[in-house]
Amino acid sequence: MNLDLGGKRALVCGGSKGIGRAAAAELALLGASVTVLARSEDALKEVVADLDAQAGQTHSYIVADSVDTEEVEWKVKQSIASQGIIHILVNNSGGPPAGAAIEASTHDYAAIFTQHMLFGQVLAQAVVPGMREAKYGRIINVLSTSVKQPVRGLGVSNTIRGAVAQWAKTLAGELGGFGITVNNILPGATDTGRMKEIIAGKAKKSGRTEDEVKAEEIAAIPAGRFGNPDELGAAIAFLASPAAAYINGINLPVDGGRTSGL
Repeated sequence: MNLDLGGKRALVCGGSKGIGRAAAAELALLGASVTVLARSEDALKEVVADLDAQAGQTHSYIVADSVDTEEVEWKVKQSIASQGIIHILVNNSGGPPAGAAIEASTHDYAAIFTQHMLFGQVLAQAVVPGMREAKYGRIINVLSTSVKQPVRGLGVSNTIRGAVAQWAKTLAGELGGFGITVNNILPGATDTGRMKEIIAGKAKKSGRTEDEVKAEEIAAIPAGRFGNPDELGAAIAFLASPAAAYINGINLPVDGGRTSGL
């Protein structure tokens, strides 16, 4: 199986922690040069310092906020101009706040649409020309199992994640002939800061303890536990590899079997 990413360059968004950081580490292990993008420069410096640079690898970072699409576009294009084309894009951004769909304002929807959908569009337009030139490209969107099965209490997230999934499926059809694949990773309950926030929010709203809420969440997972960010990172790295060249336009749940639909 060809998992070699030597000579390839990856851009990992949300790369300072959680799933993004795990994906950066796995891609580097396969030989890619990794650029991580997030808001905190101190955290990004720490990630780059932790990535082992093997022969032919250089790792770097971009400080940017996903809600400022103009800043993101300019900085990513500058990075491409100075360091070369990006073969692998991991499109990953923080999840929207919890809450019912009916209670969210139009501003709530618009803000998250910018953070996820418009952010992804700007990134894709920046990296796809180089992918076409190289005849190799991987766009991997980190979404949610809500693409297949809405998660109660995450109304805005369910809506916008679904929109991004349809965008990705459309891109998969448009770009597949250029050696570019577009796929979505759908994390289930994963042991990240985001999961801790969700548990705390549910506990506060229901009057239960966080331990009780956590136990309820785990009881719904056939694997009997939360996922580890490294497990998500491994799935992302596989989809980025040459071995996954004929996998295009899919939604891949990595959720321990929790999603009940096919």
